[in-house]
Amino acid sequence: MKRATYGLIPLAAAAMLISPALGSDAEAQMRCGKRDQVINHLETKYGETQRSVGLQQGRGMIEIYANADSGSWTILLTTPNGMSCLMAAGEAFEAREREMAKTPA
Repeated sequence: MKRATYGLIPLAAAAMLISPALGSDAEAQMRCGKRDQVINHLETKYGETQRSVGLQQGRGMIEIYANADSGSWTILLTTPNGMSCLMAAGEAFEAREREMAKTPA
C-alpha cells in the first residue's frame, strides 16, 4: 500500500505546479468546496466520475475524476475535514489498465 502512495506523490506535486493553469473563471471560483458539492459539479457539468483514489499521508485523499467520452479529467485533493480542492484539470483522458506489480513479502 505504501508503494502506491509514493507513486501519487510526483503526481500530486505536478498537479500543484499546474493548478494555476485551470481553465475558465467558473473553475477558478470552484477551486475548493465541500466534497459532495464539488463532486456533484464535476458529474453534472462535465459528466466526470471517479476513476482512481489514493491516500496522501498527512494531507488527505487524491482523487481522479474523468469522462471517458469527452476526455475531460480533474484531480482533487480532499482533506480530512471534507473539503475538496481542484489541483489540476485537462482533456484527452485515457484509461490504462494494467496490473500493479506485486512485491514479495
